[in-house]
Amino acid sequence: MKDLVIDLEAEKNEILKRYRALLRACKSTLEKGDKRMIRKAFDMALESHSDMRRKSGEPYIYHPIAVAQIAAEEIGLGTTSIVCALLHDVVEDTDVTLDDIEREFGKKVAKIIDGLTKISGVFDTNSSLQAENFRKMLLTLADDVRVILIKLADRLHNMRTMEFMPRDKQLKLSSETVYLYAPLAHRLGLYAIKSELEDLSMKYMERETYQFIKNKLNEKKAEREKFIRDFSEPVKKVVEGQGLVADVFGRPKSIHSIWNKMKKKAIPFEEVYDLFAIRIILDSTPENEKSDCWKAYSIVTDLYRPNPDRLRDWISSPKANGYESLHTTVMGPRGQWVEVQIRTKRMNEIAEKGFAAHWKYKESSTDSGLDLWVQKVRDLLKNPESNALDFLDDFKMNLFSDEIFIFTPKGALIQLPLNATALDFAFEIHTDVGASCIGAKVNHKLVPLSYKLQNGDQVEIITSSKQVPKEDWLNFVVTAKAKAKIKSSLKEEKRRIAETGKEILERKLKSLKITYNSENIHKLSYYFKLPSTLDLFFEVAKGTIDMKDLKEYQASEKVIENKPQDKIEAEQVQSLVRTLKAKDADMLLIGEDMQKIDYKLANCCNPIPGDDVFGFVTVSDGIKIHRTNCPNAAKLMANYGYRVVKAKWTNQQELAFLTGLRITGIDEVGLINQLTTVISHDFKVNIRSITVDSDNGIFEGTVMIYVNDTHHLDNLTKRLKMIKGISTVTRFDSIEKAS
Repeated sequence: MKDLVIDLEAEKNEILKRYRALLRACKSTLEKGDKRMIRKAFDMALESHSDMRRKSGEPYIYHPIAVAQIAAEEIGLGTTSIVCALLHDVVEDTDVTLDDIEREFGKKVAKIIDGLTKISGVFDTNSSLQAENFRKMLLTLADDVRVILIKLADRLHNMRTMEFMPRDKQLKLSSETVYLYAPLAHRLGLYAIKSELEDLSMKYMERETYQFIKNKLNEKKAEREKFIRDFSEPVKKVVEGQGLVADVFGRPKSIHSIWNKMKKKAIPFEEVYDLFAIRIILDSTPENEKSDCWKAYSIVTDLYRPNPDRLRDWISSPKANGYESLHTTVMGPRGQWVEVQIRTKRMNEIAEKGFAAHWKYKESSTDSGLDLWVQKVRDLLKNPESNALDFLDDFKMNLFSDEIFIFTPKGALIQLPLNATALDFAFEIHTDVGASCIGAKVNHKLVPLSYKLQNGDQVEIITSSKQVPKEDWLNFVVTAKAKAKIKSSLKEEKRRIAETGKEILERKLKSLKITYNSENIHKLSYYFKLPSTLDLFFEVAKGTIDMKDLKEYQASEKVIENKPQDKIEAEQVQSLVRTLKAKDADMLLIGEDMQKIDYKLANCCNPIPGDDVFGFVTVSDGIKIHRTNCPNAAKLMANYGYRVVKAKWTNQQELAFLTGLRITGIDEVGLINQLTTVISHDFKVNIRSITVDSDNGIFEGTVMIYVNDTHHLDNLTKRLKMIKGISTVTRFDSIEKAS
């Protein structure tokens, strides 16, 4: 009993220590009475959570203190937000009500806590409507952006302390983080938080790759630091000589962005040159900011040769998330390209802390990018037509996009995402202008609707009262607003046509003596592979489905009882192997209690035994098995977390699985012969197909083979790399990429 008392005493001291650290973090923003308010919130949280513990066994109160600390220190929020962060879980997890909060802390705090409580269920495991909830979450954001900033702090702390959670929870949280929270942090200009969220997600989703890059970065640390010193010292000297006050240092790139570069350019770690960027932070007065940045740019480019294609000026036209900086790439002292970022202290704080810093500098916030952004979000949310998941995809796409600036004929500036077309611009001006747009003049030249706009274009829209939105418009518009409005008009038109189709179908079914009821209508939709009954009526109205097709349906209904339930599609090699070898279905254990359940392997990522996998419950295909790093995994887990089940391989080896290898090297005589000998003779592996391309002595081939598991595949890969002339052997992420 005595041990427990000592333990509780130590915890009590630790809680107070953390509370004091929190007060130190918000010292700069504290005003009269603030400290008392924070203390009151801390006491309420401490009492409410007194008998709760986290998965790690720590007292629960550590979590709200840490979230408040992140809000103060890393986002730069003030007292109201600190109070809300401390209390963010009390209404949901304890007996405290919103009325109690309002009585003690006032309306503002109660409103934010209400927003936080509403969105805490956004990723509830049992909820099938995460995207719909995400829409609600953004509606609360439109009221007070602090809700989302505290939610980001909450997610960041959960990601930092996730090692005690079960593996499936880790994967689910990481997927949501990379799918929603990281882009949201990016859009709000919280660059440091965005990078950390991506890195932490990768740590759990791509464990081996993450560790590999981390180790590689540590190996070269001393060498990198020396290079940064050699590069920076001459710059510092000249900068100070010109009377500028500046801090020059190197900032390492995040593990996630290095991994992205490796994937995008298909290069190994050793070939990623820009593992860090040099940052020059100037201490400037507001009126000298621009000229000081350009002065520093001129100093750097006098010392080191710049790459003319790599100058990015976000000082004259800041990004929509408020980011201001000058970026250039120069040739360093050892003949390698180095990215240099030049900005002032104020700009740096906005880059690191996003809009929270905007408030600090009180930059006519009514006109700031944040309000424009929140307004866009509001417009999107108000559109009742858009399906929640489409909305999420559109929204996510707009989160990631870089911006271009377009001028109206009168010189007003309109911001659009990269790759936006003349039609996007028309919808951005007004829905009616977009819907009746027939063309545009860009810089006084006539262009089609699908014309991709460039930064700085001046655009005039030409409209006609006879024009109506067309289906193919969806193929080239990129803004969520344009997509939503086009879909909405097309749906209206489709509904009108479908009404006629409904009457035609009713008459036709009557003549075939088929009862017109909802069961038969659904059966018909399924038979013609149509997603809804509305589509069925629409196709009938268009004449795509006629009497002949309906008679065929009638005949098929009569023999349906004799049909085998599971149709084998010849082109799906896995399905074929699965069906033939159904007795080996116990190679994979599925579900919380790890039972032997029948399953199918997903075509998008072709898992093989030994891969880290999860099961996904589909509507028509039972359980599908995906690799955890499958291109679709993040989306599935983020949107349908409740349909994800655990799965792991046992070590049987009777089954053969199709996978693909991409092989590159120097084209030598007899190379193909050596390849096929190693694969089929030494490893007794069946080759399904092999394609080879040789260009100027460089050999590139793809081989589709059947293997037993990842161990088998790794050994084969190692052996192939030993063949003289072979330089790389990599597995495809998905079979589609091979074709």
